[in-house]
Amino acid sequence: MNKLNSMIAIAFMAVTFTACKKDTEEPIVVVPPSDGSTLTLNGIVGTEAGSAAGNSVYVDFSADKQTAVERDSWDLGFYSGADFKVILNSTNGASALVVNKTDLNAVTTADFDPNALKVGQGQGNFTIVDDGREANILNKTAIAAISATDAENKVYIINRKGGAATVLANDELYKIRVIRKGATGYTLQYAKVTETTFKTLDVIKNADANFQFTALIKGTTVSAEPVKASWDIVWTYSMYWTATFPYAFSDLIFINNLGGVTAGIVSENTIAYADFKESNISTVDFKSDRAIIGSTWRSTQPATGVTLKTFYVIKDAAGNVYKLKFISMGAGDGGTRGKPIIEYKLVKKG
Repeated sequence: MNKLNSMIAIAFMAVTFTACKKDTEEPIVVVPPSDGSTLTLNGIVGTEAGSAAGNSVYVDFSADKQTAVERDSWDLGFYSGADFKVILNSTNGASALVVNKTDLNAVTTADFDPNALKVGQGQGNFTIVDDGREANILNKTAIAAISATDAENKVYIINRKGGAATVLANDELYKIRVIRKGATGYTLQYAKVTETTFKTLDVIKNADANFQFTALIKGTTVSAEPVKASWDIVWTYSMYWTATFPYAFSDLIFINNLGGVTAGIVSENTIAYADFKESNISTVDFKSDRAIIGSTWRSTQPATGVTLKTFYVIKDAAGNVYKLKFISMGAGDGGTRGKPIIEYKLVKKG
């Protein structure tokens, strides 16, 4: 019996040693950043026109990955950083009106004018949308920063889908109120405007993400953006601005500035895309403005297509530097609206 126990003990020690040895010797695999690629962005959900493509498309250059998210899949984004701020779904043309009340159940259609929610096509103003003129979307949000004092957090009316001077029917509008949930998140109170009782949803901050997103129709949190380390730019339709009023744009490019991405514009008159290399990086004026690319890359006159006078240099949060150019986007360049083609090349590894 003792001999048997000794044999079992020796076998156990051997297995344990082998397991420990394996654990200590297994290398940590570090995936190098992509050298570059050409991608056709999947902006189309179904049969919609390319000028109103239903997807926002997030691109991670270092992983050669695109992530398509339906624009209509979310309504509110809750900031995961130190501040307590909530954004509207500008990619869905959303707008918001504040009501000077804190009791959600006491708010009815008598408390607001639905026409005041109209934005786009010359309608509306920058107080009812997240101000697209700002370099950081958090600078001027339609919903005020969420106060630590509950009584200071007012009710808002949300038109979750607009942008073309349109407002949903009253029974499709929502009333919301957001309060803090300690130091780690938010509590969303929500109901349709015509309802007399509200529901609640707790939203917890996630340090890996820029925002946590919710869908009012579903009454749940949803995945509407890759984690902040996994995307560099997003191609989308969105509320933006022109002249002095909010305006809905197609084919906008925003950089992931909240995730540490910066970018610069390079004129082809200065240096050709093919000739740009690591030694030229020092000449680039990198900025953190989310709309530094914006609509500068494309033209809608005389025909929709890519503007070939510029390209872009992107520095991701890991320090990888890529040069980016747009190949096609519409009838003017032989492309397909809603499915733009981009090309990017690694210039310097971070």
